[in-house]
Amino acid sequence: MKTALKTSLQRQSGWLIPAGLILLSILPLAGGTLRMVDLVVGDPAPGTLRFFESPSPIVVHVISSLTYFILGAFQFAPSFRRNKPAWHRKAGYVLIPSGLACALSGAWMAWFYPPIFGTGTAVAIIRIVVAASVAAFICLGFVAIRKRNIAAHRAWMMRAYALAIAAGTQPMTLALILVFPGELGFTLGLAGGWVLNLCVAEWLIRRTATPSTPATRTITSWPRLGRARASDCSGNAG
Repeated sequence: MKTALKTSLQRQSGWLIPAGLILLSILPLAGGTLRMVDLVVGDPAPGTLRFFESPSPIVVHVISSLTYFILGAFQFAPSFRRNKPAWHRKAGYVLIPSGLACALSGAWMAWFYPPIFGTGTAVAIIRIVVAASVAAFICLGFVAIRKRNIAAHRAWMMRAYALAIAAGTQPMTLALILVFPGELGFTLGLAGGWVLNLCVAEWLIRRTATPSTPATRTITSWPRLGRARASDCSGNAG
């Protein structure tokens, strides 16, 4: 009885992780959806006028972000990954190109779209660095899983997802504008969201690493991949 209750509680708590990530992604996805509506309706708001001159990057960014955020969130559910290892692998084939498209389109927009609302060169540079980091982390995660290194794959994919979904954290860190008004506060607020998410990801990576699952743990054959992933700690976003 106690064992069954404990198992049930573990399953329920495991689903809280993807649910929380989806909740965190609501604001950025809602903002992207509104921009898409503006493009379709043809009535630009002051903040979306720049998208009408070159709409393709924002369309790619919104669609790829929606896929990456929502589908990627389920990669963090331990029970789902354990019970459906084949789905986890197949989802990775969608998440990798989606994550890369999200990062590269974000970098394009940061550099080529005219700045608005107090953003400047510093914000553009930070966004490009973050986008490049997301793309690099995804590529490193892909290389790691090709080498059968599950722990490294998990860590790199967690870092990439944490940086990408920081758009959901930034509405909170932008409160720094109250302390540092103007462009400085806006820049610090945006940067704070990325730094906070990356710190949380690093903490989770180290917290879930144990002597039995070191950061360099590898597997030796593809047939064992599903079982190895099932026993891995939560948080694999690839």
